[in-house]
Amino acid sequence: MQRPARAARAFWLAAPGRGEIRPVALPARGEGDVLVRTLFSGVSRGTETLVFRGGVPASQRRAMRAPFQDGDFPGPVKYGYLNVGVVEEGPPPLLDRTVFCLYPHQTHYVVPATAVTPVPDPVPPRRAVLAGTVETAVNALWDAAPLIGDRVTVVGAGMVGACVAALLARFPAVQVELVDTDPSRAALARTFGVRFATPDEAAPDRDLVVHTSATEAGLARSLELLAPDGEVLELSWYGDRSVSLPLGEAFHSRRLTVRASQVGAVSPARRARRTYADRLAIALDLLADPAFDALLTGESAFDELPDVLPLLARGERSALCRLIIYGGVSLVQHHRP
Repeated sequence: MQRPARAARAFWLAAPGRGEIRPVALPARGEGDVLVRTLFSGVSRGTETLVFRGGVPASQRRAMRAPFQDGDFPGPVKYGYLNVGVVEEGPPPLLDRTVFCLYPHQTHYVVPATAVTPVPDPVPPRRAVLAGTVETAVNALWDAAPLIGDRVTVVGAGMVGACVAALLARFPAVQVELVDTDPSRAALARTFGVRFATPDEAAPDRDLVVHTSATEAGLARSLELLAPDGEVLELSWYGDRSVSLPLGEAFHSRRLTVRASQVGAVSPARRARRTYADRLAIALDLLADPAFDALLTGESAFDELPDVLPLLARGERSALCRLIIYGGVSLVQHHRP
């Protein structure tokens, strides 16, 4: 007898600025698939709120698709990429394991077993939702390749900027400064063991500046902070906004560089020797450090998402990663032998 389709619930962006919870029929699990019950997912103020506002330009809608996205921009679309759950059905090595997956906000889901990464035992499941952001930072530092003794500034103390600063702090003799317009971010800098400054206080003559603020003023200030022959690594995603730069000032005479970095492709510096899975496993190992808990700045129940996303999209300044908590019931029926 054929098993009836099992149902889950998912958060959908029904239209820009309006979200809703919808029922979802799960596909039948194939031999190489896993059924995952979500424990936590995460919402950042960056890409997800830009998507919620409908800010993905038409030219980038294909490039911006999440791995398991349903629908299309600007909506209706099911979008998200920070998900931690428990494998309820699947290959024995993964059964009952806590795993990370680049999956949207949904109570249960079925994906290929290769799409999930086991969470190491020292990493709490709540903290593991940050794996996608730490993975972005790992890729950025593969691109940037800082050297011993470099003077490095990170402009923008959001999720990505804070993760980059946290990893840079581990490099030998590298002087790291985290810059943000919000003075309260000084506490975050202290947590990761780096110096904090406002844009006006930022130290000059930097070998490398990593820009993550997604503002025109932040990118212009990043160029101003560079030493001759220095480089800005641009991690910001501006969506459909235009950005102008003062390239007529010292840009040419000081031989400055602006270079893009994006997590959608493994850095060319490691592409021949590292896979996406390798990069994500590195990120999860790094999350054994409890300092990363400082990036979890609030929590909400899954059913509250339609009300939470508008608040984040309006710019709740204290928010970094909002943890979404699921109280789901197992879909697996256990029968007595």
